Amino acid sequence: MPEIGSTNIVLPMKPLGVVFDMDGLLFDTEALYRDAMIQTAAALGHNMPVSLYLDTIGLSAEATRVLLRGRFGDAFDLAQFWERASAQFATMATTELRLKPGVVNLLDLLDGMGLPSAIATSSQHHDVQRNLDRHGLRDRFPTVVAFGDYDHGKPHPAPFLTAASRLGIAPQYCLALEDSHNGVRSASSAGMMTVMVPDLLPPTEEMKTLCVGIARCLHEVTTALIGRRT
Repeated sequence: MPEIGSTNIVLPMKPLGVVFDMDGLLFDTEALYRDAMIQTAAALGHNMPVSLYLDTIGLSAEATRVLLRGRFGDAFDLAQFWERASAQFATMATTELRLKPGVVNLLDLLDGMGLPSAIATSSQHHDVQRNLDRHGLRDRFPTVVAFGDYDHGKPHPAPFLTAASRLGIAPQYCLALEDSHNGVRSASSAGMMTVMVPDLLPPTEEMKTLCVGIARCLHEVTTALIGRRT
C-alpha cells in the first residue's frame, strides 16, 4: 500500500473544503454490505450475483429498490430483505468495521490546513453516526449530508451540492473523494474537483475523464494536498 510521499494526482488548485463519501471511502463497509445482501437474498431463496450488488454501489435506497425489484420481481419482499440484511450487516460490523487506510492522517492534515470537511452519503444518518462513533470520529465531521437531506440521490449532484452549501463553499472550490462510479458522477456533475479512490469498483475510462486523479488510497490524497498547501 502506498504511503505518504507517493502520488500521481495533481490538483488544479488548493481546495477550500473536502467532501467525503462514506461507504468504501472512509470505512471498509462495501464488502460487508455485499456479503450481508448476498447471504440474505440466498436465505430468501434468491440468487444475488456479485455483479448485481456492484450495480447498487453509490445508488440511493430508492434506486436500489427499483433495481432489486427489476431483478427479483414485484413480489420480492423488500421490507423483509432490508430488515434481515441490515441486521446481518450490523452483526458483522460489530467486529469487522474498519477504517480505510489513511483516513486519520488525511483528517489531521485538513485540520492543520484549516480546511473544513463534510460527508455526503446515500446512507442513513444513524448509520453514519454509528460508524463514526465506533472509531471516535464524530467530532471530525460536524457536517453530514445523508439520506433525507436531498431530493435526488447519487448519481444526481444534489448530495454534493447540499454539502457544499452547508460548508458555505462554492462547489468548484471543494475536493470530493469517492470510491463508486455513481458517486464520481454525482461529485463531478456538482462541479467539484473529484478524486476516485477505488474500492470494489475499478476506475473506467469514464471515471478518468470525470476525475482530476485516481488515487490508490487516501495516503495519495494527503500527498496531493501537501503539494497544494498554497
